[in-house]
Amino acid sequence: MDIAAMVEKACPGSEIVEIVPRSGGQLSTVFEVRRYAAAPVIVKIYEPEWAWKQAKEVHVYGLLANQLGDAVPQVIHAEHGEPAYTVLTKLDGVPLSEAEPPDWRAVYVQLGQLLARVHRITQPAYGYLTDQLLEPLPTNHAYMCRQFAKKLQEFSELGGDHQLGEDIARYVDAHADLFKHNTAAALCHNDFHEGNVPVDPGTWRVRGFVDVENAIAADPLMDFAKTEAYSIRGDTDKLAGLIDG
Repeated sequence: MDIAAMVEKACPGSEIVEIVPRSGGQLSTVFEVRRYAAAPVIVKIYEPEWAWKQAKEVHVYGLLANQLGDAVPQVIHAEHGEPAYTVLTKLDGVPLSEAEPPDWRAVYVQLGQLLARVHRITQPAYGYLTDQLLEPLPTNHAYMCRQFAKKLQEFSELGGDHQLGEDIARYVDAHADLFKHNTAAALCHNDFHEGNVPVDPGTWRVRGFVDVENAIAADPLMDFAKTEAYSIRGDTDKLAGLIDG
């Protein structure tokens, strides 16, 4: 892979100082490219079978651009051939998951403010996002009932406890009317945890967020639920800050 050639196509005249492998895995290989007298950029290279993830990322970052500005990576260039790759701006900071702020509540207020801005981006229906809505549904009730049925089926097929599955299904059936309280679909990050949020460890300013590959159109409470499950885990200061924000 000629990373330098990819950057040259996206940012002509770049003088590359260093190419540093970052995270990577099944979906994409990621590099940070440091340049002389210019901001570093991120290059994501997609395996052929995951090229649709590239289209999703470009689409979702486009949706976020007007509302979030430089709080999200900006797409500089997207190449759809083989290999498919995207060049993005890089957010400064370190992942919040690797930091220890003196005031978690104040940091989580900023996270709540970011999510509020994301959730102002309305969507025409409920469903999974690629560069379009897949199998859209008109109501949150219909979408959430479908999702619970799908996930409980997967739980069973993967050998999950039968009694637990039945108990969850009964609980969902008994409380499903609560899903009707949400009447307008919003853009949801759907993976909003501390590993995806870079912060400045000097000022504890939240720089923004990354990784929109799980984005959906749904009830904003989906983001609150996932953030609580992934990162808050009952921490009252974090939860209060998120709600305040």
